[in-house]
Amino acid sequence: MSTMDLRQAFAGLLTLSMFIMLGNMIKKDHIDSIIDDMKVDIQAAPVSMHASAAVTEQSLNTVSHLSKGPQKVNGEGLKPCWNAPPLKEAEQSKGFITFPLTNGPEYHISQIADAVVVARYLGATLVLPDIRSIKSGYSMGLGEIYDVQNVLNRLHGLVRVTRTLPAQVSNRNPPIVRVPNRVSEDYIVKKVQPIYKAKGIVKIETYFPSVNTTMAGNKKNLDSFACQAMFGTLQFQPEIQEVVESMVQKLQTWSQNLNGQFIAVDLRTEELGKECQRKDGTGRKLCYQPLEIGQFLKKIGYNQETVIYVTQTKWNHDLEALRNIFPKTYTKESVMPAAKNGKHLSPESTEFEKIIDFYICSKSDVFVAPNPGLFYANVAGMRIASGKNKILVPGEITSPSASASDYMSPYVYQKSHFAYACFC
Repeated sequence: MSTMDLRQAFAGLLTLSMFIMLGNMIKKDHIDSIIDDMKVDIQAAPVSMHASAAVTEQSLNTVSHLSKGPQKVNGEGLKPCWNAPPLKEAEQSKGFITFPLTNGPEYHISQIADAVVVARYLGATLVLPDIRSIKSGYSMGLGEIYDVQNVLNRLHGLVRVTRTLPAQVSNRNPPIVRVPNRVSEDYIVKKVQPIYKAKGIVKIETYFPSVNTTMAGNKKNLDSFACQAMFGTLQFQPEIQEVVESMVQKLQTWSQNLNGQFIAVDLRTEELGKECQRKDGTGRKLCYQPLEIGQFLKKIGYNQETVIYVTQTKWNHDLEALRNIFPKTYTKESVMPAAKNGKHLSPESTEFEKIIDFYICSKSDVFVAPNPGLFYANVAGMRIASGKNKILVPGEITSPSASASDYMSPYVYQKSHFAYACFC
């Protein structure tokens, strides 16, 4: 072969190699581009958790499986989105609104919100309340449980507040007006304002016609006042705060040592009675025994090492069925520092017991709400605001692949809770 032929053959080989390399590059770029586009499409595709508007067992079971077992991550806390206009002195009148705090922290949150809304709308001065136990008739000062200075700071600029009534007013017996929780402007105008104008002082008492309806944010002109009063105004005084925080930390430590999370269950066996078969309009049970709670948690993926706190004050044999499934089940008497038991778990301290339950259920990794009612509703509100959305409502489990996400609270699932009107 001549030198020229060798050169031509070599040049042809180089040209062929270049075409092969170019083809591979084009193929790779094209495929990578397609793969990247697919990744973008997958990431951008929304996962809707609100496909059904009806709160039924079936609609809860349609939630996409976020995991096939207990989820370990709560969401981030939300930011306040209320915008209450500042208080103007020209809007102030010379009268007063008084109100009591009764029945425990789940009621207190709603009671102070209604009182603030009424006082703000009427331009009245709000009188700081006492705390009363309806069952025992026991009364205590606001500062025995709550941080009074924090209340004053939080309400500053929203409504005028006084610690006590002036002498010329304090000897009167104020007329009592019952107002529905999440009181409307129309109700204030028709039922409260005429008496307030005539007497200059009104004592309001909140009643709860329906927890489901009062938890919705549907009174936009008053929502900003209620939001600011409900969230962050009532904080426990330092000694109580220290006790309940130490209990939460102990439960968290126990669960973290087991590489898990702790569950708080609102379970008071003394309130269940011998029969627990009540159902709502959809056929869902409204009451669950300890054994049923244990079976429910086991079926949705929690193992026997899971740490469980129950709101039952002291241990009794009714809880044995739950402990047989989850040996690390505790009541407050076994979690509270021993030095504090006498003060906070005595027969005269039922308010403290309710505070402990409310706080722990608000701060737990998971909250299980077997019973409808205001405790469930206002614990849910505190959890939603702080991003702790793992709120489970027990139900009958028929699928072997059931997970915790199938039994998410409709307050979260449908964003139907009033907290969503307050936080963005």
